[in-house]
Amino acid sequence: MLKLDKIVIVFFCFSLGGCYSIGSQRLGKDQDEYSVSIIESNKRQTLQNLIRLRYADTPGLLDTTQLISGYQFQQNAFLGVASDTFPIRPNGGVSTQLQQNPTFTFQPVTGDAYAHSFLSPLSPASLLPLAMGGLPIDILLQLSAQSINSMSNNRPFSRRNGDVDNNTIYNTDEFFELIHDLRLLQASGLLEIQLQQFPKFKGKPSGASHVFLNIYPTSNPNLEKITQITKKLLNFSPNYKRMEVVYGSGTPNPGEINILSRSMLSILGQVAYQINIPEDEFSAGGTSMDLDYEEKPLIKIKYGRKKIENSFVSIYYDKYYYWIDRKDFKSKLAFTITQMLLELSKTTQPPGAIVTIPVTK
Repeated sequence: MLKLDKIVIVFFCFSLGGCYSIGSQRLGKDQDEYSVSIIESNKRQTLQNLIRLRYADTPGLLDTTQLISGYQFQQNAFLGVASDTFPIRPNGGVSTQLQQNPTFTFQPVTGDAYAHSFLSPLSPASLLPLAMGGLPIDILLQLSAQSINSMSNNRPFSRRNGDVDNNTIYNTDEFFELIHDLRLLQASGLLEIQLQQFPKFKGKPSGASHVFLNIYPTSNPNLEKITQITKKLLNFSPNYKRMEVVYGSGTPNPGEINILSRSMLSILGQVAYQINIPEDEFSAGGTSMDLDYEEKPLIKIKYGRKKIENSFVSIYYDKYYYWIDRKDFKSKLAFTITQMLLELSKTTQPPGAIVTIPVTK
């Protein structure tokens, strides 16, 4: 009889285990899994928009605005005694059930939010501080700058052969020389970018951000030569200790550097313009073949009929898989910077259409 009492106590204690909270135990795991899932989804959405632009298809954004994950845990235990057996033996059982019911809320980016995210140029005061955080300034400017002073990075993805006079001088060689030298100075610690918040002045908005660029002197003869070339290209004035970077093009005012920054649509379009497309897609008329592009693509995107496992990001579009190789560090870095610029371009706008998707298992 004493043995039977012990069994009853064990099952009773086990049944009380269904009262414990699973929230604290699931929090870390769910946070990691959902975070990775949202990041990977955003990567696929960006690559999808690049491919769609290459095919002159409409890009779009769908933001995840809310995620609610609910759980229901049930645990039952029973114990009985069979009276028709001798000796009398207890019998019982245990059943547990865990249900997960996540709900995702998506908001399509439309209206003013769409215009701001895709069509508004990124501010130099928002762009250059990214280089302060360590992002390579050459890749950053190659993606986001249409021109610096009179040096052009203009390779419009909609341009065809014969659209522009071949004798027109764009100073693109000087642009790429400049961003290459800026990267060398950045890596050497000689390039300084300062972000300054000015108080409210009459006729100016409160809290306007201004960004300044300074190049330190050096005793290294090789770096000193690069410094002098960079200052010449940027029209550095000896009358100013630092130069303010402003939005604009052409010859700048004294003490200023003009950067004509791009919108996200232009940034994505420039990358899409460099994507190689299967030959049968050209012959079918789905996209243009007039690339005439001598530089290596900033983001190398591959394609094939079969899905590649362990890629950095991949999508399926028009009977082909497109992906970025996980071992292609340069392409991954440029793609990641593009993702950051896309997040930078987003704004808080009144919500439009809301799509809520409950998931049951």
